[in-house]
Amino acid sequence: MKRAFTSLVGAVVEAWQELRVHRTRVLLSLIGVAVAVCSLTTVVALGGIVQQANQELSERQSGRPASLFVSAFSNQGTAIDSATMDATWAETLARYDITYGSRVLQTAQAVPFTTGVVDVQTQAVDQPYGEMHRVRLTEGEWFTDDDAAGLAPALVVNQIFWERLGSPELRTHPTVELGAQGGRPGTTAVIVGVYPVSSYETEPAMFMLADQLSAMTAARPSVAVQDPYGGGGSTQYEMWVPPAISEQLMEVVKRDFTSALATPGGGTGGVQVDVYRQDYAQYGDDPFLVTKLVVGGIAVLVLLLGALGLVNIALVTVKQRVREIGIRRSFGATAGRVFFSVMMESVVATIAAGAVGVIASVLLVQNPWTMDLIGQGLVSDFPPFPAEAAVLGLVAATAVGALAGLLPALVAVRVKVIDAIRY
Repeated sequence: MKRAFTSLVGAVVEAWQELRVHRTRVLLSLIGVAVAVCSLTTVVALGGIVQQANQELSERQSGRPASLFVSAFSNQGTAIDSATMDATWAETLARYDITYGSRVLQTAQAVPFTTGVVDVQTQAVDQPYGEMHRVRLTEGEWFTDDDAAGLAPALVVNQIFWERLGSPELRTHPTVELGAQGGRPGTTAVIVGVYPVSSYETEPAMFMLADQLSAMTAARPSVAVQDPYGGGGSTQYEMWVPPAISEQLMEVVKRDFTSALATPGGGTGGVQVDVYRQDYAQYGDDPFLVTKLVVGGIAVLVLLLGALGLVNIALVTVKQRVREIGIRRSFGATAGRVFFSVMMESVVATIAAGAVGVIASVLLVQNPWTMDLIGQGLVSDFPPFPAEAAVLGLVAATAVGALAGLLPALVAVRVKVIDAIRY
């Protein structure tokens, strides 16, 4: 064991000394390897960022895994009691210790702008919704406990809404009137945050807390655009739970809601309760498999191109060292020693080139400009540089070195001593 270790260390030191002697030739031959490893590592790392961006986009639209949605409606056209629905919802969250749960209601509120009154699309939600759907803000903050306890409703508006108001500073607590119509004053609401919009959005929109919308509607029913807790299941209930228990929770939540909405006579009164998943991971298959395959294919192609170039250079180099190899054989160097020495020269060199390539990739990928360019404002939690990408780069460099050194080493072993001395 000790002898094998000593031989390995000696071969590495000898290979390093040989590289120093031929450093100009080695440098030129290894530029391609360093570039290939850098490209391979960068492609894998950027693939992780792209996957993160796609994942976050999916989570903003349909929730994080596992997001369970609860809805109830009457098959007979009768109204579902909103108080019972809310009470059952609150009991469910408390019973199963669910931290992230939110009611979701799509409605509209009349908001006066300088260009006239507009019915603004409004989502009435609870505080956890922002974390559940990764709501990003460009100004201000998401709803806090103080906002929920405030007398005036709090609003988180989109960029279009904010700009139509003249982009006021949020620290000045800008306000708008909700439901002001026909000269009658509305309810004063305070803007606490602004979220960005996509390129296809052209109209103002906003979030507000469901409890505040309910209180505002109860106090001013004549100006409400839509009853927030009307029949027909207009309110949707959503919870974010661990995927491992999602299937079990779907069954028990459906049972609890069905039981709570049952009529005193023991029937459900035609009430249909649905509990289902809508997040991207609901089908179990990897939704980013195509992205991973494309990234992997590009990485393998880059690696093969780098390996092919190095093999050609290594073969030419061995042809130029035939005399040197023959002299070493004449002084007693075995075929195995020559083979291992020539191969180790290539391996050591490519490992060094691979390390340089990985460092360059880290600097490139972790650059803020690159993150902004690749993320396109869609990534809020940029993943750290993946360790597997760095390891893959070094392993690839080692494999390329072994492959590039194999053929030259075989050629070196086949060199005859007498022919080499005459060369």
